[in-house]
Amino acid sequence: MKNLKLLCLLGLTILSVSACTGSPEQIAASGEVLFQDEFSDPASGWNRVLDTEGNITDYENGGYRILNNKPISHIWSNPGLKFSDVQVEVDVTKLGGPEDNFYGVICRYKDGSNFYILAISSDGYYGIIKVKGGTLDLLGAKDMQPNEMILQGNATNHLRADCVTDTLALYANGQLLTSVQDSDFKTGDVGLEVSTRLQAGVDILFDNLSVIKP
Repeated sequence: MKNLKLLCLLGLTILSVSACTGSPEQIAASGEVLFQDEFSDPASGWNRVLDTEGNITDYENGGYRILNNKPISHIWSNPGLKFSDVQVEVDVTKLGGPEDNFYGVICRYKDGSNFYILAISSDGYYGIIKVKGGTLDLLGAKDMQPNEMILQGNATNHLRADCVTDTLALYANGQLLTSVQDSDFKTGDVGLEVSTRLQAGVDILFDNLSVIKP
């Protein structure tokens, strides 16, 4: 199991690179694509950052790359939109760095201290995390749990994150990993997130992002 104590330390160092465009959610029918990005256009609205510590959020190799180069921290980026109920799907590839990590999808992002993360790790673990007031809390379990459906190492996983009413559900490669109930956040932005633990250098490429009305 991945221990929760180290996970909670991530709340001490947050490197936010979220966009600030802002846009209200439009009325949509079930199954309609609310937002989509294949990251082929570097002007589609995501941040492009290279800081002094070597952290990167940028368009690269036909996807969106997040390199977290600082231990015990997490970096995310948002398109600057607003949704309520969403089904978020994305292809996620580990390019390099330690396998002791986690990365995935953000939903109901209110600000840098309040949102949900639905994530997997390169060594085959998963979890749904609530960030509230800057404190991280793993929902539905004491520790992150393993699942053989998660492809380990430098592999590509297809993630799906459902945030519908009070239910948060995480899928990997078509398999439901976990579902929890939480009602603290009902609307907000989506996003992409990469976290390190003791070792830095977690390098992730996101592609084929879709936000769908459930």
